[in-house]
Amino acid sequence: MRSRVRPTLRLRLTLVYGAVFLLAGLVLLGVTYLLFQQQLVQTFDDRYASPAEPGRFKQLLIKQDGVTLYGDAAMEWLWRQQQELRDAAVTSLLTQGAIALVAVGGAAVGLGWWVAGRVLAPLHLVTATARKIAAAPMAERGLHERIALRGPADEVKDLADTFDTMVERLDHSFDGQRRFVANASHELRTPLTLNRALVELAMHRRTASSDVKELGESLLEINARHERLISGLLLLARSEQEVADRSPVDLADIVTHVTAQTADQAADAKITVYEVVAPAPTTGDALLLERLVHNLVENGIRYNLDDGTGWVRVVSRTVSGDKVEVEVSNTGPAVPPYDVPLLFKPFHRQAGERAVTGTSAGLGLSIVRSVAIAHGGDVRARPRDGGGLIVAVSLPRATDRSW
Repeated sequence: MRSRVRPTLRLRLTLVYGAVFLLAGLVLLGVTYLLFQQQLVQTFDDRYASPAEPGRFKQLLIKQDGVTLYGDAAMEWLWRQQQELRDAAVTSLLTQGAIALVAVGGAAVGLGWWVAGRVLAPLHLVTATARKIAAAPMAERGLHERIALRGPADEVKDLADTFDTMVERLDHSFDGQRRFVANASHELRTPLTLNRALVELAMHRRTASSDVKELGESLLEINARHERLISGLLLLARSEQEVADRSPVDLADIVTHVTAQTADQAADAKITVYEVVAPAPTTGDALLLERLVHNLVENGIRYNLDDGTGWVRVVSRTVSGDKVEVEVSNTGPAVPPYDVPLLFKPFHRQAGERAVTGTSAGLGLSIVRSVAIAHGGDVRARPRDGGGLIVAVSLPRATDRSW
């Protein structure tokens, strides 16, 4: 269904200005016509039809082409001349007046367009700022934008100032949330480290029974899951900040390194990892980019087939003159298309699981998305035919100078 083209406010105001001006011009032209006709008739009656003095009458004598006209004949001839003059004057008035009205009306429409643009310019600034905030890859990334409208204290400036105040409060709220997550994660690391040390100490005592060792292994596993969760939260909080200190990185080297790191995990899961590397130079934080690729490969291994036929394919390449890409595809269970956007939300995993006590904390793809955006890139995912997922991360290609 085609969307209807809606006229802009500037166009509507211009049309209103033009319509009001043309209506006022038509009224003025009509009033001028009536006054002109009334004045012409009154002038004729005062000069020729009305008596000069009470009891006395005017006598008219007109000579034209050798013919002399008296009395009523002269009056009739004068009346015809007055009618011809009136018709010519009315025609000239209406014709030239209409032409002048159209010409001035066009100029008025142009002037109305310019005036409407000047009046609406502050609103355009508000709209442009709101669009810039909305177009930011993550909502909180664009909250530093402000309108800072200068001008008289009118309704438009009140709107702009109110908008700036709202955005500033949102910016403070998001910033405080990120600081809280980072500080809380740091604070939680200490007790978890202490718990692990106490459990290991109890397990390795000579007098420790098999029940104590079995309980200790369960506690260490739970503790490790919590540590992974906290590390993921710290990394997520860090990756949500734009990377300022960049260094040259080749995604092909990262893919090779991560593939070697996850080889044992893939072997235990009976998953074959295929590595297809081509130069993909970019700039950024090498550790964050390594974590990005590691999370993609680890997810591809974890959410896969368990019959020994599963595989993961990791590709690095240059897709265009200004973009490089890492693509990870895998076999696995079918993923509904409507569920793909939810995979990038924190604590959301496939099959709708949200528990944080499983083998992962549900932060893998959230971290991937945050790291990609922090490096000026983006991430796309789509279900693979036959099951599994295809995730592609695009990043800006490094220039020759930066490389």
